[in-house]
Amino acid sequence: MSAVSGQTLPAPGTVTMFTTTWCGYCRRLKVQMEREGIGFTEVDIEHQPESADFVMSVNGGNQTVPTLLFPDGSAATNPSIGQVRERLA
Repeated sequence: MSAVSGQTLPAPGTVTMFTTTWCGYCRRLKVQMEREGIGFTEVDIEHQPESADFVMSVNGGNQTVPTLLFPDGSAATNPSIGQVRERLA
């Protein structure tokens, strides 16, 4: 497995989802990914400060969630379920 800015890349066909407990967009995307059968590992940036550093590195210094890390090392902020499916295809 490779690493991007200190983050281990997710397994093929899955994503790492950086979230917070209070993020409504995160909750919605989790439900959509579960419905679509897309595997994900959830990382709460408020409980894992090193993950917040990664989120800031791909969001112009902002702690914007949901941020997803894909197996190819790319990231997306607040993507639609269609964009997630497309990036994993």
